[in-house]
Amino acid sequence: MIFTDRTDAGQRLGEALRPLADEKPVVLGLPRGGVPVAFEVARALHAPLDVIIVRKLGVPYHRELGFGAIGEGGVRVVHEAIVRMSRADEKDLAEVERTEREELARKAHRFRRGRARIPVEGRTAVIVDDGIATGATAQAACRVARAQGAARVVLAVPVAPPDAVAALRGDADEVVALSTPSDFAAVGEWYEDFSQTPDDEVVELLSRSTGETGEAHPGR
Repeated sequence: MIFTDRTDAGQRLGEALRPLADEKPVVLGLPRGGVPVAFEVARALHAPLDVIIVRKLGVPYHRELGFGAIGEGGVRVVHEAIVRMSRADEKDLAEVERTEREELARKAHRFRRGRARIPVEGRTAVIVDDGIATGATAQAACRVARAQGAARVVLAVPVAPPDAVAALRGDADEVVALSTPSDFAAVGEWYEDFSQTPDDEVVELLSRSTGETGEAHPGR
């Protein structure tokens, strides 16, 4: 299954998730690329949209290789096998995490413009990304939602490898993936247009969604 772009992927994913509308969920997009997908899902479910902030922890000197992820509320997911394979110094790993925690706080302020997050306590949290590769970021996002009091966690993506979907079922109550190709190599290969999503687009989509649903962030 090939998607035209993130809007197309979000519309198709939203259609698949329509039965969740009765649960009055909160849709949580993973910035940046997951937010345009989540925006369409939120529209389909007539649900409020927020971001759920997590940051990949990249191996020092090989940052594209993630050894884990962190999220709001002190959530931390680490793949020990990758840490051992990297042979990285503990101080270097700690520095990566410190830097990413600072960036996480900055992104949260940037995307929400200083507003508090939309509460998920007692509600269904639908976590949306544009795809899953290793699953570390999605796993951290699920744990963040749990820590924030979500009654149910649904992880929804357009595309993901079968092994990642299977592994993530331990962290989400339900995993919805429109396509699970066995020959998966990278998320971007399943999109005709996988151009980068700028920060300003994330801010705009969050603002537009708040206007459409009428459910504002606390303190707005």
